[in-house]
Amino acid sequence: MYTSFKECESKELLPGFMVQLIHTESQTFALFEIEKGAELPEHFHINEQVSQVLEGEFELTIEGNTRICKVGDIAIMKSNAVHSGRAITNCKILDVFTPVREDLK
Repeated sequence: MYTSFKECESKELLPGFMVQLIHTESQTFALFEIEKGAELPEHFHINEQVSQVLEGEFELTIEGNTRICKVGDIAIMKSNAVHSGRAITNCKILDVFTPVREDLK
Protein backbone atom coordinates (compact mmCIF):
# COMPACT_ATOMS: atom_id res chain seq x y z
CA MET A 1 0.00 0.00 0.00
CA TYR A 2 1.14 3.53 -0.77
CA THR A 3 -0.33 6.85 0.29
CA SER A 4 0.63 10.51 0.64
CA PHE A 5 -0.24 13.40 2.90
CA LYS A 6 -1.19 15.18 -0.35
CA GLU A 7 -4.22 12.87 -0.43
CA CYS A 8 -5.27 13.74 3.15
CA GLU A 9 -7.70 16.42 4.21
CA SER A 10 -6.24 19.07 6.50
CA LYS A 11 -8.12 20.03 9.67
CA GLU A 12 -7.50 22.35 12.59
CA LEU A 13 -6.84 20.25 15.69
CA LEU A 14 -6.11 23.20 18.00
CA PRO A 15 -5.94 26.94 17.26
CA GLY A 16 -2.96 27.38 14.93
CA PHE A 17 -2.40 23.60 14.53
CA MET A 18 -3.43 22.22 11.13
CA VAL A 19 -2.98 18.46 10.76
CA GLN A 20 -3.15 15.76 8.11
CA LEU A 21 -3.49 12.19 9.40
CA ILE A 22 -2.62 8.72 8.14
CA HIS A 23 -3.59 5.71 10.27
CA THR A 24 -2.22 2.18 9.94
CA GLU A 25 -3.21 -0.84 11.99
CA SER A 26 -0.68 0.06 14.71
CA GLN A 27 0.38 3.70 14.21
CA THR A 28 -0.86 7.19 13.47
CA PHE A 29 1.22 9.57 11.36
CA ALA A 30 0.37 13.25 11.84
CA LEU A 31 1.83 16.04 9.71
CA PHE A 32 1.34 19.35 11.52
CA GLU A 33 1.64 22.86 10.11
CA ILE A 34 1.79 25.18 13.10
CA GLU A 35 1.47 28.97 13.16
CA LYS A 36 4.07 31.06 14.95
CA GLY A 37 2.97 31.64 18.56
CA ALA A 38 0.47 28.75 18.65
CA GLU A 39 0.53 26.90 21.97
CA LEU A 40 0.15 23.21 22.73
CA PRO A 41 -1.43 22.91 26.18
CA GLU A 42 0.10 20.53 28.70
CA HIS A 43 -1.34 17.05 28.20
CA PHE A 44 -0.50 13.34 28.06
CA HIS A 45 -1.82 10.23 26.30
CA ILE A 46 -1.24 6.50 26.38
CA ASN A 47 0.49 6.66 23.00
CA GLU A 48 4.25 6.72 22.62
CA GLN A 49 5.08 9.72 20.41
CA VAL A 50 8.07 10.47 18.20
CA SER A 51 8.23 14.00 16.75
CA GLN A 52 10.56 15.37 14.09
CA VAL A 53 10.82 19.05 13.22
CA LEU A 54 10.78 19.40 9.43
CA GLU A 55 10.64 23.21 9.28
CA GLY A 56 10.95 26.02 11.83
CA GLU A 57 11.56 26.04 15.58
CA PHE A 58 9.32 24.64 18.33
CA GLU A 59 9.80 24.97 22.08
CA LEU A 60 8.88 21.59 23.59
CA THR A 61 8.62 20.68 27.27
CA ILE A 62 8.61 16.97 28.14
CA GLU A 63 8.14 16.13 31.82
CA GLY A 64 9.54 19.51 32.89
CA ASN A 65 12.54 19.46 30.51
CA THR A 66 12.32 22.29 27.93
CA ARG A 67 14.24 22.43 24.67
CA ILE A 68 14.03 24.47 21.49
CA CYS A 69 13.71 21.90 18.71
CA LYS A 70 15.05 22.87 15.28
CA VAL A 71 15.01 21.28 11.84
CA GLY A 72 16.10 17.65 12.06
CA ASP A 73 15.62 17.35 15.82
CA ILE A 74 13.65 14.34 17.06
CA ALA A 75 11.82 14.20 20.39
CA ILE A 76 10.71 10.90 21.92
CA MET A 77 7.87 10.86 24.43
CA LYS A 78 7.07 7.69 26.31
CA SER A 79 3.51 6.66 27.09
CA ASN A 80 1.80 9.09 29.50
CA ALA A 81 4.68 11.62 29.40
CA VAL A 82 3.36 15.08 30.24
CA HIS A 83 4.28 17.52 27.46
CA SER A 84 3.47 20.95 26.06
CA GLY A 85 4.90 23.37 23.54
CA ARG A 86 4.91 26.61 21.62
CA ALA A 87 5.77 27.46 18.02
CA ILE A 88 8.63 29.97 17.98
CA THR A 89 8.30 30.27 14.19
CA ASN A 90 5.91 28.77 11.66
CA CYS A 91 6.64 25.04 11.89
CA LYS A 92 6.10 21.76 10.16
CA ILE A 93 6.35 18.71 12.45
CA LEU A 94 5.84 15.02 11.76
CA ASP A 95 4.50 13.03 14.72
CA VAL A 96 4.27 9.24 14.86
CA PHE A 97 2.07 7.70 17.55
CA THR A 98 1.99 4.07 18.70
CA PRO A 99 -0.60 2.61 19.13
CA VAL A 100 -3.06 4.34 16.81
CA ARG A 101 -4.53 7.60 18.11
CA GLU A 102 -8.15 6.46 18.16
CA ASP A 103 -9.21 9.93 19.34
CA LEU A 104 -7.90 11.42 16.08
CA LYS A 105 -9.78 9.09 13.74
